[in-house]
Amino acid sequence: MRTVCKVKKCVGCHACEELCPKKAIKIEDSGEYMNAVIDEAYCIDCKICDQVCQVNHPLEKRNQVAWFQGWSENNKIRANSSSGGLAAELSRTIINMGGVVCSCKFENGEFIFRFAEDEEEVKSFVGSKYVKSNPAGVYKKIREYMNIDRIVLFIGLPCQCAAVKKATAESKKGKIYTVDLICHGTPSPRILDTFMQQYGVNLRQVRSIRFRDKGRFQLERNKMHFVTPGTMDCYSIAFLNGLIYTENCYECIYADSKRITDLTIGDSWGTQLPGNEKGVSLILCNTKQGKELVKKANVYLMDVDIENAIAHNPQLKAPAIMPKKREVFFKGYAKRKRFNLLVIQCCTKKWLRQFVKRQLIRIKNIKRV
Repeated sequence: MRTVCKVKKCVGCHACEELCPKKAIKIEDSGEYMNAVIDEAYCIDCKICDQVCQVNHPLEKRNQVAWFQGWSENNKIRANSSSGGLAAELSRTIINMGGVVCSCKFENGEFIFRFAEDEEEVKSFVGSKYVKSNPAGVYKKIREYMNIDRIVLFIGLPCQCAAVKKATAESKKGKIYTVDLICHGTPSPRILDTFMQQYGVNLRQVRSIRFRDKGRFQLERNKMHFVTPGTMDCYSIAFLNGLIYTENCYECIYADSKRITDLTIGDSWGTQLPGNEKGVSLILCNTKQGKELVKKANVYLMDVDIENAIAHNPQLKAPAIMPKKREVFFKGYAKRKRFNLLVIQCCTKKWLRQFVKRQLIRIKNIKRV
């Protein structure tokens, strides 16, 4: 098997697959890892896949020009956002500048990237997605927008932003802003589908999905929980404990305070600001262009304790550590063992805490009746 980058190290950005002139590349997803596989029967050895591959040719990282924390001045936007509403406000700013926004949305059971040209369309991007999304199809489209001098805002994971930057490196027109999200690591959507199937739920039939509400982590589909409200399901437990990320995530070169985008945004965990339960965003301005965009947005900005911010966002220092029991999980996954039982086996203490919490909630509800 010939692959674009090292076996099991593919980030799944799909740039090589989309830009290959002979359609000779296919991203294969095992659930545990991804590979960009080359069909040598069609390959003409043009090297485009190698050139665009961020694993083979990493981008240069840079220090910040400024750090902030803050939130949207629009209370409704802040309330509906996972954090402080920075992504939504940056998107609105670009739309008002006559630009177009490209980001991830959940549609027909898939986590895919779409383009928005008005504020109503931007609303579909709201919410955290704790799964590996698929940016296939965006690279050529972004080039097209830039070629007609449109401003483009791309919001995605660091590896996806890197792919966009590499794919548009030769563009001479237009302007692009890249905004990356502070990322724990991401599981394959196959893992999410496996979790849902044990409840008799088909991911492709789910109309809406939600992974968290501010600081409360709990998976919902169609506004319904999988477990008792107020407690974490096994998917959330596995995600937060780094059990189910694809293999490349444990060696992520973007898990660093130095970044490759214009802006980096995430939660300002550990902040001492009043009202932090409403959501406070952390903003790393990595370029002057990024800082200027933030200043134009309708956001309330404050200084931030950088050391405290990094301490509460460990992915600004190093990638997630691969759990010792990850191999146990994926061996069981390959044998089609029940997802929840594998999580109980690999994250026993974390699961027990949630189990006890569920029983206490049930007892409390019974007493009320």
